[in-house]
Amino acid sequence: MSFDALNTAAEQAGLIVMGAFHPRAVNGPDDDTATLILLGTGGGFWPVFRRSAEFGDGKPDPVDRWSKRVIGRIATDFAATCKFPSDGPPYAPFIDWALKSGRAWQSPTGMLVHDTVGLMISYRGALLFAAEFAVPAPAGTSPCLSCDDQPCTSACPASALSAVQAYDVPGCHTYLDTSAGGDCLSGGCLARRACPVSQQFGRDPQQSAFHMKAFHPK
Repeated sequence: MSFDALNTAAEQAGLIVMGAFHPRAVNGPDDDTATLILLGTGGGFWPVFRRSAEFGDGKPDPVDRWSKRVIGRIATDFAATCKFPSDGPPYAPFIDWALKSGRAWQSPTGMLVHDTVGLMISYRGALLFAAEFAVPAPAGTSPCLSCDDQPCTSACPASALSAVQAYDVPGCHTYLDTSAGGDCLSGGCLARRACPVSQQFGRDPQQSAFHMKAFHPK
């Protein structure tokens, strides 16, 4: 099994490898999974997804359905099984997997932050392999540790995000119903956009607006 070949297949499909680790080495020899690969949306996702049948068919959950089709095909090609965040209950432990990958950490907002995409983090699926193979070493430490201003902590106009209390979903939705909430709806969550790593990643605002419409349909 070649990680490079898998990485290329993911990128061609509009995805990126957002983390990888060896669960058996972390959890003990009884773990059925020797290698786990986390796949998520990268810079190539939006143009690929917009050309897909799921984008325009008008049926519910287009991104989840696209993810299952595309990642399911990759899993078949590389003799892996796959798990998806939308499957459950019980739900697969994607947050735990993300933290164990060494490429994601809890941010001051309470959301996960990733070394490449910042707060624009979206895991679309995981590939589970019975065999162990070499994967890249994790990046190191959270980018939040070297972010002196931490603008994400003050960017949310609804004060809905905090690492010390649960995400205030009703407060977020209430703010989005106001005229001032239009900026979040059209360009994406202001806290996510404030993160310097998110800004370097450069997600298409149309993609953020699409996700916000799904989160807060009018």
